[in-house]
Amino acid sequence: MRPLDWVVLFGSLAGIVTYGLYKGRGSDTVNQYLLAGKTMPWYAMALSIMATQASAITFISTTGQSYVDGMRFIQFYFGLPVAMVILSATAVPIFHRANVYTAYEYLEQRFDAKTRALVSAVFLIQRGLACGLALYATAIVLTVLLGWPDWITTVLMTGLVILYTVLGGVKAVTWTDVQQMLIIFAGLIVALLTAILLLPGEVSFLDALALAGAAGRLNAVDASFNLRTNYTLWSGLIGGTFLALSYFGTDQSQVQRYLTGRSIAQSRLSLLFNAVAKVPMQFVILFIGAIVFVFFVFEKPPLLFHPVELEKIRGRAEFAEVEARYSRAFDQRRGAAMDFLRAHRGGDPIRTARQVEEYRRAQKELDAARAQGAGLAEKGNDTNYIFLTFVTRYMPAGVVGLIMAAIFAAAMSSVSAEINSLATVTVIDIYKRHVRKAASDREYLWASRLGTAFWGCYAMAFAQYGRELGSLIEAVNRVGSLFYGAMLGAFVLAFFFPRVRGTAAFLGVLAGEAAIFYAHLFTGIAFLWYNVLGCLVVVATGLAVQRAAERGRMRL
Repeated sequence: MRPLDWVVLFGSLAGIVTYGLYKGRGSDTVNQYLLAGKTMPWYAMALSIMATQASAITFISTTGQSYVDGMRFIQFYFGLPVAMVILSATAVPIFHRANVYTAYEYLEQRFDAKTRALVSAVFLIQRGLACGLALYATAIVLTVLLGWPDWITTVLMTGLVILYTVLGGVKAVTWTDVQQMLIIFAGLIVALLTAILLLPGEVSFLDALALAGAAGRLNAVDASFNLRTNYTLWSGLIGGTFLALSYFGTDQSQVQRYLTGRSIAQSRLSLLFNAVAKVPMQFVILFIGAIVFVFFVFEKPPLLFHPVELEKIRGRAEFAEVEARYSRAFDQRRGAAMDFLRAHRGGDPIRTARQVEEYRRAQKELDAARAQGAGLAEKGNDTNYIFLTFVTRYMPAGVVGLIMAAIFAAAMSSVSAEINSLATVTVIDIYKRHVRKAASDREYLWASRLGTAFWGCYAMAFAQYGRELGSLIEAVNRVGSLFYGAMLGAFVLAFFFPRVRGTAAFLGVLAGEAAIFYAHLFTGIAFLWYNVLGCLVVVATGLAVQRAAERGRMRL
């Protein structure tokens, strides 16, 4: 990074943090610290909800996912608008009228203490793990920029996030998210425009679309129905709807955002804004990855995008041979790409079809050479480094700083919101409910601050495993899908089946988790379907147990 980039980066971050702490003044009670006194307007909640989800993983890994696998990942979000409408009609008014700090408080009001404790524990486990992945994604940024080991950058970033979150509370987190999303939007627009402008002069935007499409990088919709395929129209519409219902309706990191709203109407508007804006935002991010792919059709990319691993394998005896194969494959693909464009511009469908096949064969050979190179490395999966390599090597001064500021803003917003919500559940659902039932407000406030620090350290510890999980955008959603279905099932029982009591719901959650882990360990179904499976098993088990109890076959 050049001096101007550092100025843009640190100037942006300093402005965000200063503004957030200024807006977060007065968070000296538990209600202010955890719920902002329920004073947030809809637009602040809406951008905070979006910022909490749009972590550094969104930029780093989603673009890389599109580069290697096309835009199929967009189908993951097809169910989100449906879920937002449902939650606006159900969860938002129910939680507001229950006057709760956490979603899991409501479960005790509706069922009993053990069901509340179980679902709280499930949330703490899964969200703590996901927070670790978000921290690791940020560590990747610093590793590429500074060349430090990722464990050092993880510790550094964790310390900064803990300090910021402990001081600010949810009000500072929310208002900081507003500024962060503005930087994120600006970064997205600049990244897309810059990627297009950096294409060779003889390659138009329409040419870029043709090249990306011929290579399968614009394959946004797969209408086939296959339970083993991660991203299809049906897994997105059905599994994605269940996942979004779980995430935005039962995950405290999201529920807490709209519990801070001034009214039910304001909270509903925040969710409906995300229903409209989230899919287009993800489309742009994935499209950036596709354009970066076209850029590297003409500009030779490194054999491995992971800079540290690339340096490690340079000394191996096989490296020269693999590098030579890779260079030949790159030249062949570039030549095939130009031949395809000439045929495409000429309007000859027969010649165009023939050149498409040549282009795809050349792409397969290049992929094979890259795979051979990856086989020489200890950590061969470099998906998470693709976009960062493009940004740091090819973008002009100032733009690099802005993109990095957007990535850091995303990381700070997601991690701070997550450890804040983890602390909220720890204090309200565990400490206040089971340890110190009648302590002072000041004690609960300090417990919240200590809980924030603890969960930051927990996330830092799990972050060390992020390097083993491949594409981080997939990893974080796989982790969530192991737990979300069962959580959603508990709230479906609570909202829509008034006859079901606590023990039936408790046993349903256990059965749902067992079904999810069985599917994960012993079947090959795609992870999005875990959310459907878990929810249905919880509901079916809860209804069956309650019916058996009513008929005298079981004692609850």
